[in-house]
Amino acid sequence: MLESEPLARHTTYRIGGPARYLVMPADTDDVAKALEFAHDRGLPWVALGLGSNVLVKDGGFPGVAVRIGKGLDRFEMKGATAIVGAGLPTPLLARRTAEAGFAGVERFIGIPGTVGGGVYMNAGAHGAEFAEVLTEASVMDAKGKIRQVPRKQISFKYRSSNLGNVIVLEAKLALIEEPPAKLKELQARLLRWRKAGTPFDQPCAGSVFKNPGGPRTAGALIDECGLKGFTIGGAQVSPLHANYIVNTGNATASDVLKLIEHVRKTVAKKTSVELELEVKVIGV
Repeated sequence: MLESEPLARHTTYRIGGPARYLVMPADTDDVAKALEFAHDRGLPWVALGLGSNVLVKDGGFPGVAVRIGKGLDRFEMKGATAIVGAGLPTPLLARRTAEAGFAGVERFIGIPGTVGGGVYMNAGAHGAEFAEVLTEASVMDAKGKIRQVPRKQISFKYRSSNLGNVIVLEAKLALIEEPPAKLKELQARLLRWRKAGTPFDQPCAGSVFKNPGGPRTAGALIDECGLKGFTIGGAQVSPLHANYIVNTGNATASDVLKLIEHVRKTVAKKTSVELELEVKVIGV
C-alpha cells in the first residue's frame, strides 16, 4: 500500500493529485482487504484499471484507490468462452483471442483500458461493445462479497451499466471461431486507422464526450464549432480528433476541466446539443 501516491503516474492523462492510499492487489483477497481498510476508516474508494477513462482532479483522491492489474489478469479459453481477469488490458484480450482464432472482441484492439473498466462502462470501439459478448461478470461489493452476475441481470446502455458500487473481478465472454489471419488483418487495419485519426501517442483519456445520437458524432460537432486546436493552459482539443483533449505536456486537471466547460458551452450555443461526459472525473 502506497501513501500519498500521485495518480498522475497511474492515469493515461498523466494528470492528477495524490491518492491518500493506493493499493495494487495481487489477488481477490487483497481487493477485499483494501475495501475493508477503506470501510474501517470511513474512506471513499475507487477502482482504477489503466486509468484510461478518468481525469483525477489536482487535489487528488482523499481515499483508497484500488488499481486492478497484474495478478488479476487471467486469460483462459474454455471452448469458445474466454475467461478474463479484470486487470487484463483490453488490447491484449483482443490480440490473444484473435491469435487463438476467436472473434467477438477483435475490434477492441484500440480500447486503451482494462477489461474490468470496459465491462463496467460498456466500453466499445468500431461498432462493437462489451454488452454483446459478456455472459457473466464476477464482481465484489463494498463489503468484500463476491457474486456472479449473469448478463440478463445487467442493464447495459451506451458507455454505462447498472453494476453500481462494485469492483469487476472477472468476465466470461462468448466468442465465435474465426481464422486468426482474417482477424489479425482486420486488427492491423483498425490500428492504422487509429494511428492516423487519433492522437494515440499523446497523453489523453480517449473520447471525452459521449456521442449524442443523431447523425453527428461529438467529434464532428466540436470540429464544426471550429474548436480543433483550441487550448487552455496545457490542455488542447486535439487537432487530429476533436473528441480528444490532450495533455500537451504540463496540463493540470483544472486546465482540462475549463476546456471541457468551454467546449460544452460553445457546442450548446452553436448547435443546441448538450454534450455529456464520457470521461469520469474523480477526486477533489
